[in-house]
Amino acid sequence: MFDRVGVVNANGGWCWFQDERAVVDPATGTALIGSVASPAGADGGARDGDVEVTVVDLASSDLAATRAVLHAGFEADDHDTAAFWHRKDGRWVAVYSRHKTDEFTFWRVSEPNDPTAWGPEQSYQWSEHFGSEFTGRGPGRGVTYQNVHPLGDKLYCFARAVNDDPCYLVSEDDGATWSFGGRLLTREKVGYVNGYARYTSGPFPKESRDRIDRVDFIITEYHPRDFPTSIWHGYLEGDHLYRADGTAVGPLGRGIEDPTPRAEDLTPVFANGTSIDGQVMTHCWTADVGRDESGRIVALFTARTDDELGLDVPRTTDIPLPHALLRAELAPGASEWQVTKVGDAGAQLLPHETDYTGLGTIDPDDLDALYFSTTIDPRDGRDLGVHEIFHGTTADAGATWTWTPLTEGSPASNYRPIAVPGDPSRRVVTWFRGQMASSQQYETEVVLAVGSR
Repeated sequence: MFDRVGVVNANGGWCWFQDERAVVDPATGTALIGSVASPAGADGGARDGDVEVTVVDLASSDLAATRAVLHAGFEADDHDTAAFWHRKDGRWVAVYSRHKTDEFTFWRVSEPNDPTAWGPEQSYQWSEHFGSEFTGRGPGRGVTYQNVHPLGDKLYCFARAVNDDPCYLVSEDDGATWSFGGRLLTREKVGYVNGYARYTSGPFPKESRDRIDRVDFIITEYHPRDFPTSIWHGYLEGDHLYRADGTAVGPLGRGIEDPTPRAEDLTPVFANGTSIDGQVMTHCWTADVGRDESGRIVALFTARTDDELGLDVPRTTDIPLPHALLRAELAPGASEWQVTKVGDAGAQLLPHETDYTGLGTIDPDDLDALYFSTTIDPRDGRDLGVHEIFHGTTADAGATWTWTPLTEGSPASNYRPIAVPGDPSRRVVTWFRGQMASSQQYETEVVLAVGSR
């Protein structure tokens, strides 16, 4: 399946709420991988908090890589990973932000066909939009997670911003400049933040398509440690937000003071407390979503299984909270999602993050395939001791799976795989492996695997 596997960055990690964090450019045969260097990793004293892009020559036998720094010493936090967009003129746009420690979205534009050389950093300040609805936790606590997707003749950057709601910027010049677009959803605050969204603008490669007219997303209501979260789905088309059945929820372009829908106004994907295979699934969290040329949509999300502690889980606990990875599919023209369990994901990744897991990623060129990071062997239920990554395929919409290990016998865990989009002729997967103490302290290296289909 893969003929080359190698380390392409000795110090890097990422969160999973930015996209595209990694992309292949088939014209140049290179892969771009965004990551943030940790002070606990290799050369951490010199690279502490660097926002980086690793550019890999996919044709090279040793996966030769060049590392470019988008912002040195930005912030030691894996939530700050850049999202990338490939412009029609061959330039790349990298968009990134800190983890709720200021109110800016930053971006840089590369030289033509050279993602190792970048122009000056620019920024958009969200402060004026916080206004009377700012939560009052002090200035500089507002913006995180950048997701760049085309919609019609514009480019959108979805971010979590005002009131910790999903909001967005809009560019009419292919990412050269950005302006405020509106707020997508809102709600009263409970706990940490409002909703965790994953977005998709459909299949790659996008360069061959004149227009992308639809963006789908899945979202929770809150953070799963604060609320028994469910999963919801909506899509953007034209200038409106819709439910899966085509019912209009409301217009886009809402100002901060305008009435705005909630997650519950969208289509339910999966309800907290639902039983699958005899397990009660609670505290759901979005992991990935993709759409193919036929209009079929597939989503991945995690959930606790048989959680007897409910919301009484302490902020930090060593009590194992077992999780599962689940898969949801929406057939073309359907309005109800079909959900199946992929496999057991093991206990929480960190004592202070009760819903972190190794995660999974959908193959962007085959929605019936995925990669799954887990401590439980999906073939026989064995405890592996560390997170290993498995490639899974299904021929019956997720009811059964065929598994092949991508990693095995690893001395350290393998986390947060990304099936990298961009070139349908190749299989390209990246992940990071090592030791993780927190989102700010991790001793991990970025690995890339490449093979032909």
